[in-house]
Amino acid sequence: MLVREAMSTVVLTIGPAHTLRQAAALMSARRVGAAVVYDPDAGGIGILTERDVLNSLGRGQDPDAEHAHDHTTTDVVFAAPSWTLEDAAGAMTHGGFRHLIVLERDEPVGIVSVRDIIRCWAPVRQQREAPAVIA
Repeated sequence: MLVREAMSTVVLTIGPAHTLRQAAALMSARRVGAAVVYDPDAGGIGILTERDVLNSLGRGQDPDAEHAHDHTTTDVVFAAPSWTLEDAAGAMTHGGFRHLIVLERDEPVGIVSVRDIIRCWAPVRQQREAPAVIA
């Protein structure tokens, strides 16, 4: 199976000046675990994940004062829609992260997460007959 078949095409893009509270509210409203941070002054595309927000809160930082730029991962590994899910899982395992931004012609077209991969790899549940009752 290919990344294009598993990825979410809901790509939330925010700017580096968004506060962590704003980013969290947008991620929550769109039910996504990561946002693409577009910062032309810092080299382009980065990623802010729910874990980045959680780590900031865990350190006691103010989500209204902290900005996405300061918590964005900028050394991002990008996936192509034509990658296999095995390629994506390998990149995630090697890099120790749970989301990959999917680029096509240098534009974000999706995000694939560990959850997306598991959903595709999990066996389809078949309805089982009720167990026999032993009297």
